[in-house]
Amino acid sequence: MTTQIFVNLPVKDLDKSVAFFTVLGFKFNPKFTDENATCMIVGEDSFVMLLVDTFFKTFTNKPLVDATKHTEVLVALSCDSRADVDAMVAKAATAGATTPMPSKDYGFMYQHGFQDLDGHLWEVFHMNPDAMPA
Repeated sequence: MTTQIFVNLPVKDLDKSVAFFTVLGFKFNPKFTDENATCMIVGEDSFVMLLVDTFFKTFTNKPLVDATKHTEVLVALSCDSRADVDAMVAKAATAGATTPMPSKDYGFMYQHGFQDLDGHLWEVFHMNPDAMPA
């Protein structure tokens, strides 16, 4: 059995979030989409559930954080190249995201990121395992 991962994120406006992530090239599973939530397909076994705040709250007794002010999670996405990293961050910025940190080059890994419309932090990276220090 393959393990799948579903990251659940609260959003204020589902339609705006879908439009934002569509600009970045993501697709959504219509079988798991309604006025409360949608399933964003990240990879074959990787998904992000975008849940309207009020619906998200039905899954937890804890208060939601304001992701524009507090860090709750860093979602990291790999890319095939440095150019793909830069392209995704540029698309995100054009669609309304902010880039709170400059890009970083660690030699074996190039990383940049953005903060989406709801403040969630997305780290986008390209890694060359052959260049990793021993």
